[in-house]
Amino acid sequence: MASALASKRLFHEYRTLSQGSVEGITAGPVSEENLFLWEALIQGPEGTPYEGGIFPAELKFPKDYPLSPPKMTFVGKLWHPNVYPNGEVCISILHAPGDDPMHYEKASERWSPIQSVEKILISVMSMLAEPNDESPANVEAAKMWRERRPEFDRRVRESVRASLGL
Repeated sequence: MASALASKRLFHEYRTLSQGSVEGITAGPVSEENLFLWEALIQGPEGTPYEGGIFPAELKFPKDYPLSPPKMTFVGKLWHPNVYPNGEVCISILHAPGDDPMHYEKASERWSPIQSVEKILISVMSMLAEPNDESPANVEAAKMWRERRPEFDRRVRESVRASLGL
């Protein structure tokens, strides 16, 4: 039953997103047979070292979506304080609902069923522009972002060019 409700919700969210409501973001199911696995493309925000990049990602939705958040993983390397080395995105909106056991995030910042794929992708685009180095997934990237910003920016720009085959 939950799976059927999740499928209906995901189909509705896909229809909304496919109307091109958010500039710089494209997302949808990998196939019509499986609405629980999506691919996304996120453009690097202007005025950031990620500008000009196109970053592919994958979203895996649980069968009880929207009660639980999806997992989002960038496909390929992405140097960012809030992205684990395996590509998994670490951002409040993707954390399970309720109180944070570490008392770092407010419950209102975490996942809730009123969130949507569109809000997730907009949050991730904002995360690219403004990393949260207080709670990093990639400590080395966070340290470089905080202490050696020119080196961080150069590394990101080089990886953007490489990803575009330049």
